[in-house]
Amino acid sequence: MDFNSLAELLFGDIKTTPEDIIAKYPKRNLNENAAVTRFAPSPTGYMHIGGLYATLISQKIAKQSGGLIYLRLEDTDKKREVAHGADEIINSLAGYGIIFDEGAAADGCDEIGNYGPYRQSNRREIYQTFAKELVRKGLAYPCFCTAEELDELRTKQEELKLDDKGYYGEYAKCRELTFAEIEENIKQGKEYVLRLRAQGEAGEKIFCNDIIRGRIEMPRNIMDVVLLKSDGIPTYHYAHAVDDFLMGTTHVIRGDEWISSFPIHQQLFEVSGFKMPKYAHIAPIMKLDDETKTKRKISKRKDPEASVSYYAKQGFPVKSVLEYLMTIANSAYEEWRMKSPDADMNDFNFSLKKMSISGALFDMDKLYSVSREVISKMSEEELFDLISKWAKDNDEKLFAYIDSNEQKFKDSIKLWKYNGKKVRKDVAKWSELIEMFPYLYSDEEIAEYDFDEKISKEDTKQFLTAYIDAYNHDTDNSQWFNDVKAIGEPLGFCPDIKAYKADPDSYKGSVADACTIIRVAVTGRRNTPDLFTIMQLIGKDETLSRLERAMELI
Repeated sequence: MDFNSLAELLFGDIKTTPEDIIAKYPKRNLNENAAVTRFAPSPTGYMHIGGLYATLISQKIAKQSGGLIYLRLEDTDKKREVAHGADEIINSLAGYGIIFDEGAAADGCDEIGNYGPYRQSNRREIYQTFAKELVRKGLAYPCFCTAEELDELRTKQEELKLDDKGYYGEYAKCRELTFAEIEENIKQGKEYVLRLRAQGEAGEKIFCNDIIRGRIEMPRNIMDVVLLKSDGIPTYHYAHAVDDFLMGTTHVIRGDEWISSFPIHQQLFEVSGFKMPKYAHIAPIMKLDDETKTKRKISKRKDPEASVSYYAKQGFPVKSVLEYLMTIANSAYEEWRMKSPDADMNDFNFSLKKMSISGALFDMDKLYSVSREVISKMSEEELFDLISKWAKDNDEKLFAYIDSNEQKFKDSIKLWKYNGKKVRKDVAKWSELIEMFPYLYSDEEIAEYDFDEKISKEDTKQFLTAYIDAYNHDTDNSQWFNDVKAIGEPLGFCPDIKAYKADPDSYKGSVADACTIIRVAVTGRRNTPDLFTIMQLIGKDETLSRLERAMELI
């Protein structure tokens, strides 16, 4: 067959050559070991935590080598694309500090970089130029098989119980069409796709030298896979090979579900004459299923935490999420963090070889623990800014509290952040604040009082009556405590803890028990941060109102 004539028949309107295009994509001026990585999502839905995970790793590998990371949008499947999907991706990642050096921009904005277009939908002519060259070399051909014919083919292969099912060898009906047959089909207006003329034979082996998993033996591709669909738009397989070559990608970090596609990708790079990047197939983020108690992939359908937006809505600080993802991504990270508790996460030297091949287990309890540690190290100013911004978009009640008195809110941060001079580690996310401290941030009345049953209701009520009568709001912490002692002692509450422990039967309780009565009356809880500070924060009138209401409900 005259393949040059076939190339012109199929792509007569394509006048550019591969050389013309390659000249527009010169090698970047980077050092020899610099990694060029990419994130290449489809704008078909919300941002998955796995996408953030992979992008964080890709960014780390690029930056620590002096390289760069770019964003490419694989938007050729217009049926699945959602409105403003690109904006969702870009904004979600930017919120986690991932700013691409090059790549696609939000809708209506200009792209950044000289290796675009970075949206595949704008690269049609590029793909067809390289596809035309494959036809010219006899490495690709048009296939006119209908969906019904392909179904018949699959049925026949299933009946024969073939191990290899697909479009290949003797089952590649259009592979040996003559030029005249192809020309006649086109004249008749028959739709066609462009297929790779696979070079492999059954039984041949290739090797994938995966950075994480090592050397993987795999069967060589024998399938005549589709390169261009009937509308001239490339499949993912072909588009990514052309794009990674032209954009100078050196490392492809992607999910391990793509391992099975490696033979196809390897052959596409090979027949196209492209240098192949290095591959690192990362295991998916896993979750322990509550019902089966077995590990499974974290699911968009089942797990709200699969969405990146979940963490923002819950009020987990960005630092907490990134810190946790790095913890599950690299086995050496926790040890490094213990040795360098105050170091910037970016100082850690990430190693792909120290990633798990079985899947990182996403443990919400561990995320909470990491987040408490992160929050405990934040300054009061940083906490105020982060909580204020979060509350404005996510918690109307909390924002109203902040907006009404900023200084009062700043004082409340000190209350739950410190226990004396010691930093507390109680808060893991901002959405917990009203739940943990309703007596500060909520205007709902206390529904239940957990008074100590060892002290009778009569004695509790008697003490509260005396305390209300003698209450002095304008005092300091030390004097306040002395006042509690003075009020409680004549009512049978021992002012000396040691004396009480030595002879508890001689008293109704200790000064600590007296304080607990006040604490429960004011907050509804037995355990809280500093009680005196709580009372100062809520004010004299509110304090007395709560004490009196508790009296009524005893």
